Amino acid sequence: MTNETGTYRGWRKLPDNPFGHGLFSLSMVARVPYFATVLPRVVRLEPGLCEVKAPKWFGVHNHLGTFHAIAACNLAEIAMGMLSEATVPTTHRWIPKAMQVQYLTKATTGLRAVAELTEIPDFAAITEGQDLTIPVSIYDKTGKEVVHADITTWVTPKS
Repeated sequence: MTNETGTYRGWRKLPDNPFGHGLFSLSMVARVPYFATVLPRVVRLEPGLCEVKAPKWFGVHNHLGTFHAIAACNLAEIAMGMLSEATVPTTHRWIPKAMQVQYLTKATTGLRAVAELTEIPDFAAITEGQDLTIPVSIYDKTGKEVVHADITTWVTPKS
């Protein structure tokens, strides 16, 4: 028996190429339709790490014609959620609890969100609820960080 979520098993079964990434991303937005608003494409997923790209298109524009701040938050939440699905074992559950966001500069291009844990928790030691903060850096096409989010999730064992 595995402790991997169905989401992460699905990622691992698909080819590690644009076709597989696109198919996975389509299935993700079918399950969480709001994510479709940023046209996300998961390009890397493993325990403790997720990378998601989103193009700059008119559906994410703000009044300045740049990537809307809340659309960037949506992208951060996607990266955090997929990281959580790849990291938190099926013995536990997770739910977002809080998000602290810093808008560092205007985002004039498509974006790449990277959620990364420097250390994966010992989930067996989590016997009561525990906060897990997942940092997400969002970069423009030049590699400049334009948004930073720290998303706190509440992790509990399943009863």
